Amino acid sequence: MPENATEVTAAGIARLAGVGRAAVSNWRRRHADFPQPVGGTGTSPSFALSEVEQWLRDQGKLAEVPLRERVWQEVAGHPAGAVRALIHTGCALLLVRDRPTTWLELAAAPDERMAELLPHAMEHVLTARFGPASAGLLTARPSESAGAHPTSGPGPAGAHSTGRPEAAGVHPVDGPMTAAGRAAGTPEYADLPAAVPPRTTSRTSGARAVHTPTAPDLVPSVPLLRAAAELAAGIGAGQAFAFLLGRQLDANPRQYTLTPPHLAELMAELAEPPASGDRPTREQPVRSVLDPAAGTGALLRAVHGPALLYAQEADPDLAALTALRLALDAEGPHGPAPGPAVRTGDTLRADAFPELAADTVLCHPPFNERNWGHDELAYDPRWEYGLPARTESELAWVQHVLARLRDGGTAVLLMPPAAASRRSGRRIRAGLLRRGALRAVIALPAGAAPPYGIPLHLWVLRRPEPGVRPAADLLLADTAGLPGAPAPVPEAAPTPGGPAGGAAAVAGTGRTGTGRTAGGGRERLDWPAVRAAVLDAWRDRADVEGVSRVVPVVDLLDDDVDLAPARHLPRAAPGGGASGLGEIREKLAETLRLTAGLVPPAAVPAGSTHLPLTTVGELARAGALHLHTGTAVPGAAAGPVLTEHDVFTGSVPTAPAPPPGPVASADEAVLLEPGDVVVPVLGGGTAARVVDEATAGAALGRNLQLLRPDPAAVDSWFLAGFLRGTANHRQASSYASTAARLDARRLHLPRMPLAEQQRYGERFRELAAFEDALRTAERLGGLLVQGMYDGLADGTVTP
Repeated sequence: MPENATEVTAAGIARLAGVGRAAVSNWRRRHADFPQPVGGTGTSPSFALSEVEQWLRDQGKLAEVPLRERVWQEVAGHPAGAVRALIHTGCALLLVRDRPTTWLELAAAPDERMAELLPHAMEHVLTARFGPASAGLLTARPSESAGAHPTSGPGPAGAHSTGRPEAAGVHPVDGPMTAAGRAAGTPEYADLPAAVPPRTTSRTSGARAVHTPTAPDLVPSVPLLRAAAELAAGIGAGQAFAFLLGRQLDANPRQYTLTPPHLAELMAELAEPPASGDRPTREQPVRSVLDPAAGTGALLRAVHGPALLYAQEADPDLAALTALRLALDAEGPHGPAPGPAVRTGDTLRADAFPELAADTVLCHPPFNERNWGHDELAYDPRWEYGLPARTESELAWVQHVLARLRDGGTAVLLMPPAAASRRSGRRIRAGLLRRGALRAVIALPAGAAPPYGIPLHLWVLRRPEPGVRPAADLLLADTAGLPGAPAPVPEAAPTPGGPAGGAAAVAGTGRTGTGRTAGGGRERLDWPAVRAAVLDAWRDRADVEGVSRVVPVVDLLDDDVDLAPARHLPRAAPGGGASGLGEIREKLAETLRLTAGLVPPAAVPAGSTHLPLTTVGELARAGALHLHTGTAVPGAAAGPVLTEHDVFTGSVPTAPAPPPGPVASADEAVLLEPGDVVVPVLGGGTAARVVDEATAGAALGRNLQLLRPDPAAVDSWFLAGFLRGTANHRQASSYASTAARLDARRLHLPRMPLAEQQRYGERFRELAAFEDALRTAERLGGLLVQGMYDGLADGTVTP
């Protein structure tokens, strides 16, 4: 095997061939010519990717490895690790995108020579994007006479307590990237304020986040870089890097805390300044946006309009990946646009932007940190509202964010709910209220962001302006009840033989692969409704029953200073209060009447007949059906996505809000067609769903497998019904310590003529309609019962 060849694990081989890991283990035992391990351990061996690909082709188990899959396997099997491989790939993709001619000249050289030449070419591109490697952030303080911030004008001197000369804006000379530049791939220097002479300069401690790889480091990466460039030629450099980085994040979910795209978009919208009339985007004033806990850069990627982007991240590798991701968002070689100002370091202990006065700050800080620097930062000038307790790291982030805003600037932070009510933070919360710095506390539904089990809060802050009277009220909003409302209830239960309430589902009880009961969790959130409720509450600042309330500050300044919205907002009564309970009761009575007509006839014992069986895998090899694996994620696809939750509950596909960044290309997602059968691959419950006309066109979500039968050979309802069998699921599942995984190829089906299949299929269709009617009755019954409890308890309903 060539030195530094890409290696792949058994799990990677299973992904390449579209089989389970057990099948790979069987191949190793049964085939003497299976490639021998070249690395790894005895329990987790690794194999040469090229040898595995050749063996799979020779055995007829693989026609051609998709290019994107091959590139990912090379990243995952890189000798220096996947993160280092991604950084090398991002640097190369910048070169491919910004200087394609240079790349083509380098790619014509042999691998060793290419590795020698690449560092010099990469250094030129990285310097153009991110500044010199050895330079820190050079900042300029505009003079009082000429210093005007792009959006607001100069601020009075001495307004900040940090001791820095008050500047309306401080921007790096080496050119942070603008959001419009990311969208158009063009420099935005024309939008920067002209003729702002520097008064003084200072240098912060952080150097650029992306360092140029050395020639020895690049030697094992050259095959990967060639393959990545080929992938970029088809889908674009930005999409190629986004795909590879997304795979890395998906493969290591416990290593990264992500900000979901919907939430990032919502936070950016809350912080956006009022629109400047009908001015085109390129004529909008440039604003500066900071994320002091950048992570993967999701919040900065959600920023719209011209903006100078600043970011700091404690993890050096993650900071480099974020810088490359933001830079590669600009598609098309239109000249070297300035890159984002991304710095590495502990933000609270070693702030990389001590003199920045940003227009906007977006932040998803780490929660519950005890070692955040309480002792060494006791006299830090950022604590204008009081020294945070050791257990109040989130309030330290709040004050850091306020210290980095210009006067009147806006910040949006994602906060744990405890930060709004812990007694140890009441003095700081009271100070924020008295000075008008805290403008809104918005409770999100559970599942909006990790940790998914609790309803997180959004805090909207605004730095007080000298001479302006502090705001006398606080907006409290609670959207936790919005996703918990039942799905739209049909006017009547489905009729026998018809589709199951439009869901066309055969689903059983059980738990998802994450341990959550099917029917709960993040995937059921109605993000368009949540977004609309939050933005309406923020922009209108009006009292809306059960959703928002504008509370006078004086009413909140008690002994606890508890700002949790749920404490000040009565939850809307289920069913719309007493007036709506009568309508719910009528719908429930009608649904129960129709459900009674759908009750299956008495079961008739069958004789002891043993039907010949086949497997889904055998049918797939015979061409009677085709198997597809889901990859779509709500928020990353352009349209609705069928998720695990939708399959288990029979609900309509999740329809996310439009994503802030580029959507997945059409060839990435598997789109549903009528007659498809979808089964979850994780979880202990049995479920199968037949796709109908209403569901067709949605993308197949992750952890789902699609079976597309040939209508001339296999009936869809027959297939779904037998896949639902408990014994069938049990024999086709493998079990880990915390979850079960279904191998759809091992599911059994009886061999029957098509006419007999259709007879079974009709009975399975009737069972699905009955089950859907029971779900509707359960939802209505739950609403009626809880509404009666609440009405009797609060006096709106008489006994």
